[in-house]
Amino acid sequence: MGEEIRSFLNHLLIEKGFSENTINAYRNDLNQLADFVEETAVGKGYTPDWSSVDRNLLISYILDLKERNYAPATVARKVAAVKSFFDFLVAEGIIKSDPTENLSSPKVGKALPKPLSAAEVELLLAAPAKLSTPEAKRDVAMIELLYATGMRVSELISLNMGEVNLEAGFVRCLGKGSKERIIPVHQEAIRFVKEYIVEARTQLLRDKDEQALFLNRRGERLTRQGFWLILKIHAKAAGIKKPVTPHTLRHSFATHVLSGGADLRAVQELLGHANISSTQVYTHLTTEHVRQAYEKAHPRAQD
Repeated sequence: MGEEIRSFLNHLLIEKGFSENTINAYRNDLNQLADFVEETAVGKGYTPDWSSVDRNLLISYILDLKERNYAPATVARKVAAVKSFFDFLVAEGIIKSDPTENLSSPKVGKALPKPLSAAEVELLLAAPAKLSTPEAKRDVAMIELLYATGMRVSELISLNMGEVNLEAGFVRCLGKGSKERIIPVHQEAIRFVKEYIVEARTQLLRDKDEQALFLNRRGERLTRQGFWLILKIHAKAAGIKKPVTPHTLRHSFATHVLSGGADLRAVQELLGHANISSTQVYTHLTTEHVRQAYEKAHPRAQD
């Protein structure tokens, strides 16, 4: 059964261009399903294979996940992985019919992202700016660039020196599915990135052939986990009480530029969203901004 899972994951990697993190999540979810199918088969005395999986078995699997207190969002993700997998098995002719047809997923309320306010962003940027170490200059440059562009953290740490054009004011990054996009960068962020490259990166660099833009103290490309830890430290130093993750800055970027009057389609392109519906979630976050402007401007609302 593992062979089919490996073929599916290879399909996602090569043909769909899925990220390593997504593929790892699918691998864990499908291996968990395979374990359940095998345990069930052993208990009932038959040889397990994917063609033996029917709708009733999948319902039992979902109930088992719920009984083990998985969050509804996690269960929904696992069910989505299972559906994609069986769709692949049918398409490849490995099984004749899809047992996930008409299989419902747990309903999950879509939680709106909680962006930082503009004042909180300023506090966050000020935290490392108080320090004068090469790492601090790097941290300011990273946070400025992330907030200036709305890039995903994976895109940020994947940047190479040749993908940042400081003179023209843009970065070139590869998003999901290896889709390239060009993102403009405002002059303030460019100033901090230039300062990092000139004054700090040279001190962190160990191998002159290293192309990564942002380096850790060993002179190697900074990791996602490394950036997350850096951000957590500076958020705490800034006195920000709400949770701050790399994605928080992406949310904040989208919310703030939409509140400032940016076109939804333009923001979709900047964020690298394939569907406009992914960008529209941020319009809900600007509702309070619009209401305040309305009540301030409308003569009858001021009574």
